[in-house]
Amino acid sequence: MYKRILLAVDGSDHSIRAAEHAAALAKAMDGAIEIAYVADFSKSKDAVLHARGRSDLEMQRRQRLLPAEDLLKTNDIPYEVNILHGEPGPAIVSHANAHSFDLVIIGSRGLNPLQEMVLGSVSHKVMKRSDCPVMIIK
Repeated sequence: MYKRILLAVDGSDHSIRAAEHAAALAKAMDGAIEIAYVADFSKSKDAVLHARGRSDLEMQRRQRLLPAEDLLKTNDIPYEVNILHGEPGPAIVSHANAHSFDLVIIGSRGLNPLQEMVLGSVSHKVMKRSDCPVMIIK
């Protein structure tokens, strides 16, 4: 049923919980996972200024993915990593819709209703605009 799962990861505790659920689901369904990390342009300026070079910047990004990768390796779940660029919500939606995933799994940041109404959340944007089912993990 869910053979191709897109797991959106940002290195937060919420995304690690999402990775745990994705791993369990992929193992039960004999599926594969694509880990997507979005290099957010609005936040990447700071990272670029503090990085010693391109390889240092890539290593910083990969460090955020290590907990999810380790979890998938431990459970022998096939996966690949894709680093996207842009604003997280639209980048994840565009990638999910362009590559026909069966499910998108993303962590919730836990905004209260007022914060979510004013700021909007990445998970809410993905849920509203994705063509496939979206599982939001709290």
